Amino acid sequence: MHPKTIGVIAHAQKPGVAELTGAVLQELSRRSMSILVEKQTATLVGQRSDFTIAQLGTRCDLLLVLGGDGTILNVVGQLGESIKPIFGINVGSLGFLTCSNSSAYREAIESIATGRIAFNERTLLDVRISAGAQPEKRIVALNDAVFSRGELSRLVRLRARVDGETLTEFNADGLIIATPTGSTAYSLSAGGPIMAPDSGVFVITPICPHVLTNRSIIVSETSLIEVEASEQDYPVYLTVDGREPLRLETGAVVRMIRTDKPLPLAALPEMSFFSVVRQKLKWSGSNI
Repeated sequence: MHPKTIGVIAHAQKPGVAELTGAVLQELSRRSMSILVEKQTATLVGQRSDFTIAQLGTRCDLLLVLGGDGTILNVVGQLGESIKPIFGINVGSLGFLTCSNSSAYREAIESIATGRIAFNERTLLDVRISAGAQPEKRIVALNDAVFSRGELSRLVRLRARVDGETLTEFNADGLIIATPTGSTAYSLSAGGPIMAPDSGVFVITPICPHVLTNRSIIVSETSLIEVEASEQDYPVYLTVDGREPLRLETGAVVRMIRTDKPLPLAALPEMSFFSVVRQKLKWSGSNI
């Protein structure tokens, strides 16, 4: 891929990101690349821009994101229907979604300029919330949709269905519906499996279930997953990709299915998914 126009988006609150942004823009300009800068990112380096993330999605061939995994999740959430390839430079701590460290930004831009980039197609989750007479609300998730009990120290009850058939009623601290990308996030912490990006499945993982036999279950990514807040006295909150939680009314139904269009996420050719897992999770083999 040889992108003609590159959109640059940075996490403004990350330490050192202003200096990195300036260096990246200088390196891109040196290669005579067409650049559009998101408005808050432009402020970091003393420039002016009116472009929002959504507008960059409609105008650019590639989005260069400076930050961590959370920054990429935020960008995807604001793109709407204009899903564009993303190349992430890590300024965070873990960085499962980014493909280059900030110290190697020159090599990253060299890869972009020469087209030496591979893209993994990451499945996105289409989350639709139906509650009474209210208009249906739609949110797109790269990682997961998490149902939780909020601040109250009590379990919630959630009815779950797959393709119209009852799965069970979970009595738990919460429930996670994760994509393969999100399988290394909250679902992993709750005991769920790690899934390769191209595995073609979703995972449903209960959080601290009251019934000990409730465990993660893997379903096809073509499945329709429905979760209903079933108990009036048990308030339920929905958080999509770590954004602001939404309180669900009793009887509200959340329907989740794969989006028609995946996210092309950049990866350097020498970095496979399994090498990233080994590195980030510090899998070094047996010490025996």
